[in-house]
Amino acid sequence: MQNSDSSAILVTGVGITSAIGHGAADFTAALLEGNSNFAVMKRPGRQCSTGDEPPTTQFIGAEIPSFSPADGIPASILRTASLSGQVALATLHEAWHDARLSHVDPMRIGLVVGGSNVQQRELIRAHESYRERPQFLRPTYGLSFMDSDISGMCSEVFGIRGFAYTIGGASASGQLAAIQAVQAVASGQVDVCIAVGALMDLSHWECQGLRSLGAMGSDEFAAQPQLACRPFDRRTDGFIFGESCGVVVVERAGAATRAGVRPYARVAGWGVRMDANRNPNPSFEGEVGVIRQALQKAGFDAQTIDYVNPHGTGSRLGDATELKTIEEVGLKHAYINTTKSLIGHGLSAAGASELVATLLQMRAGKLHPCGNLEQPIDDACNWVRGRCVDHDIQRAVKISLGFSGINCAMCLERS
Repeated sequence: MQNSDSSAILVTGVGITSAIGHGAADFTAALLEGNSNFAVMKRPGRQCSTGDEPPTTQFIGAEIPSFSPADGIPASILRTASLSGQVALATLHEAWHDARLSHVDPMRIGLVVGGSNVQQRELIRAHESYRERPQFLRPTYGLSFMDSDISGMCSEVFGIRGFAYTIGGASASGQLAAIQAVQAVASGQVDVCIAVGALMDLSHWECQGLRSLGAMGSDEFAAQPQLACRPFDRRTDGFIFGESCGVVVVERAGAATRAGVRPYARVAGWGVRMDANRNPNPSFEGEVGVIRQALQKAGFDAQTIDYVNPHGTGSRLGDATELKTIEEVGLKHAYINTTKSLIGHGLSAAGASELVATLLQMRAGKLHPCGNLEQPIDDACNWVRGRCVDHDIQRAVKISLGFSGINCAMCLERS
């Protein structure tokens, strides 16, 4: 295995919070069971209403049903942290302990948070609460609208003193953060780097905007929310939102010598490519190019890839373009499943949460089923359909795409 090289980049810790499970063990069990948690969203500020009148909207999504902040997080931080901030801290807490980072020099640890403008619901609620009395607005509002808020919170709580910053890439943010983390370690900027795909906390304004854009469903399944999220299915009518946060820790193999650290996989290759396009429409050329870039960097022949975790949102054009891409680059033989079909589309968090899902399936030796994949738009693909499949992933490709023509891909190899 190439990961015997001390310069190889390994994933040594993960953390995950989602609507179907908080923590790697619960999340893995729920994934492999094919569980989901889609419903009309209830979180305050997610539906449009006037005064005491019932909501005039019925946006469907997958919300985290209950959430307990991690032990040891200072109460002074939690009192003023948004939902996005609290979930980031708890998810990072899991990954931090998984990778035994308390034994690493904090000056040699970096942090990249994927996702900007992720606290919109909290900000809208503050606007509504203090509209008539702005002089009483809490002082921490002056921090929470900044894109540095979550990275600052995480660095303070965990004592990270290398670097910490935020990177925005729409729905590709989480995987872009992971790629930035890998590059920081590969260049020697830090010994360990943490990538956080932050929970994007949508308000009813963002939900309505995405519906108006034609991106978010679901009209057809408004009365059956559990059936609404259907990537690569002929009856899809758009993506379905899902709250999530994913965290990965990466470091060089030569540095991962702490007792109890068990690497998940080697990061073998990656790629980022732009389409020179502000709009949300996908690009076949961009997707083909970025996957080939990642494969070339990894030194992998496409035929050696045995699993693909696609972007797979449920967009008719997006899904069709992605499957055309998978065929063009020679990956149609590989197993494919759709993590979004179970946890929803986490937007800024999606790339990191699905990267964690890929790593956990690699460790479990099993592939999770697809939800609602009843009539695939391409029957010839090697789908994991309605039940879990035993399979030891050796080499995987994870694809993430974002509005404004952002394409990225990552190749993983069993460690």
